[in-house]
Amino acid sequence: MLLATDLDGTFLAGETEQRLKLYQLIAAHPEIQLAYVTGRGLESVLPLLSDPTLPEPDYIICDVGCTVVHGATQQPVQPLQSEIDRRWPGEHVVEEAVAHIPNLLRQDVPQERRVSFFCSEGAVSAELASIVETLDCDLLYSAQRYLDILPRSVNKGSTLRGLVEHLGISHEDVMVAGDTLNDLSMYEAGFIGVCVGESERGLIAATESQARVYHAERPGCGGILEAIHHFGFLGVEGLAAEEREAVAPGKSDLVIVYHRLPYEEVVEDGVMKRRRPSSPNGIIPTLLSFFADGKAGSWVAWSVHDPKYGAFESHTEVDASRYPRLVAARVPLSKRDVDIFYKKFSKEAFWPTLHTFWERASFRDDHWQVFLDVNRRFAESAAAEAAENAVVWIHDYNLWMVPAYLRELRPDVTIAFFHHTYFPSADVFNVLPWRRDIIGSLLQCDYIGFHIPRQAENFVDVARGVTPLEVTEKVSCAPRFFTYGCAVGLDEMSAEIAVNDRRIRLGAHPVGLDLKRVENALAQDKVQDLMKNLRSDLAGTRMMLSVGRLDYTKGIIEQLDAFETLLDEHPELCGKVTLVMVCVPAAQEMTVYRKLQLQIEQAVGRINGRFAQVGWTPVQFFFRALPFEELVAYYAMADVMWITPLRDGLNLVVKEYIATQGETKGAGVVVLSEFAGAAAELRGPILANPHDPKEMVNSCYLALTMSRDEARGRLKEALDVVRHNDIGMWSNEFMTAVEDCRPEQGEPSALANVVNFSS
Repeated sequence: MLLATDLDGTFLAGETEQRLKLYQLIAAHPEIQLAYVTGRGLESVLPLLSDPTLPEPDYIICDVGCTVVHGATQQPVQPLQSEIDRRWPGEHVVEEAVAHIPNLLRQDVPQERRVSFFCSEGAVSAELASIVETLDCDLLYSAQRYLDILPRSVNKGSTLRGLVEHLGISHEDVMVAGDTLNDLSMYEAGFIGVCVGESERGLIAATESQARVYHAERPGCGGILEAIHHFGFLGVEGLAAEEREAVAPGKSDLVIVYHRLPYEEVVEDGVMKRRRPSSPNGIIPTLLSFFADGKAGSWVAWSVHDPKYGAFESHTEVDASRYPRLVAARVPLSKRDVDIFYKKFSKEAFWPTLHTFWERASFRDDHWQVFLDVNRRFAESAAAEAAENAVVWIHDYNLWMVPAYLRELRPDVTIAFFHHTYFPSADVFNVLPWRRDIIGSLLQCDYIGFHIPRQAENFVDVARGVTPLEVTEKVSCAPRFFTYGCAVGLDEMSAEIAVNDRRIRLGAHPVGLDLKRVENALAQDKVQDLMKNLRSDLAGTRMMLSVGRLDYTKGIIEQLDAFETLLDEHPELCGKVTLVMVCVPAAQEMTVYRKLQLQIEQAVGRINGRFAQVGWTPVQFFFRALPFEELVAYYAMADVMWITPLRDGLNLVVKEYIATQGETKGAGVVVLSEFAGAAAELRGPILANPHDPKEMVNSCYLALTMSRDEARGRLKEALDVVRHNDIGMWSNEFMTAVEDCRPEQGEPSALANVVNFSS
């Protein structure tokens, strides 16, 4: 069958359960073709195509029949569109002809091949009708408000009839659906039809005598389902058999969806074993804290499935003694899946775009299909784990499409998302070929968190370019965040947006530091011994420290160039300042970084070749990952922490340095890129523009020559922020915001009282 349906009040209306039922029915029946037939202009229909809950139409008839395009490409259906174009005199010709008619207010909506006005019934005069007749056009007035001037004999019904004949479809296999007098021409074209519940009285009256038109009781999609059953489309058995089975609720009130497991998997003697992470980041122990005190939950993450290690375990315990009711729901991926989904596509398409290096991005549709498949599998696992009305917390851009699949599978759950990576402005993000799909998926969330307000506002700007939205709440960014003090500052951010009938809450939550981790490291004898050795080795020499992964976003080349200029312009620093650079290598599969590694090594060699003296090496370069405890020793001994990425979502290294200096009563100075998210939160660092070579040099010189009193004052200011807004504060603040946006459940939340790491 071909279902030709109006949108507003019809296909987009009705009870949520009925809408989902109809949408899933269409998706489950490939023999059902779908045509949107609407008064909207094509531009106003395009946002619907990014909504993952809506089935994609095969055809779109819009502008009250004046535009007809293929749903997948939005290209005209020919020769139908050319025939309509031939009949249209032109927008400005029509406007000039009726300009003197009083009480006509032009509608400021996207439209083509028609001119639309707001007016009262009295404005539809004989003079106006005569002018329209002279233009060889038709006049359509509906709902006592809307006036359309259209090409002669063009309306929803005529264009639909032309499309049906063009496709060679029998009229008996077409069902039309509408709710206003604007849809009457579809019924007059002789098709089987349904007037959904709560239709306009004029439409009901006009179709009462038509035996082929069914008047439904339920509004919107519920009425369409009634009519499909009434007219016997698909058959009663077929109608029931192909509806998707609902996913049975699981047992977890909180489901974490993260790309990493909360433990490491290692092969020992040919056997796959699990152990606690050797170098856990701050996020994993924080998320684990939600499951302390015996709280039930699930952690969805991938695991590489290799048959040679035996049957795949879909569920494992995490730590029976500490988290007895937490299970890891493992999504089985092949090594190829991981290589494409994460190490290639995510890092070669999304990562450079997110960090504003779109010219480095590589977009491959076959990789996108793998990405979709992996995200779908994550969503299916999360849907199976979540209890009724559970919270599902999804993490970062690798899982962008999970909300789209999850919302369809489990409309009852609350979907929260935290974006750990920088989120760029619309002019950058929009280069992604799949931007509508991605934003459509994220708009299925109930709550989305970012590190800083600027990133949240960038998201709103991108979403505004995909779909109509209303900002329903804004909040001031001060005093928590910088307003005009850095490149990523903002004075006011959107806290809630409304898209169609849904509201999405937004928040800024910079990830905090696990202070205990720093304290525990400093308490170790081996760390104290390393600090003593460094102090001896650096006698008479000041240390500038740079720590980061091998990545073009980290500004490593820019740092080396600036350090070389610093020694050129201030020769008195030669022999007195050493730059210690720790560069963590990328995975071997990430070939995109090989050229950068060579450039860095050449720059280090050049600088040391020019300036090295007996007993002094200007740049000490470590191309390996250092254990956290060893890094803490370097943090304690560094006079200047130089963190100047070209773009960064937050940067926790700078907080680790500040905390270490605070614990050791130091007076270290931070030089921080104003394009790092942390720059919008921290007070005290010297902010520098990494794109400005002169400022990079001057900021380093200022840090090296700063008085100890000023340095201590700056450190105290930064330390206050790091200690207060720790990792426990981040997790509690985020989950409290998620709980606040959930519908009332009648019972106290099982997620309350999260462990605070600072306590």
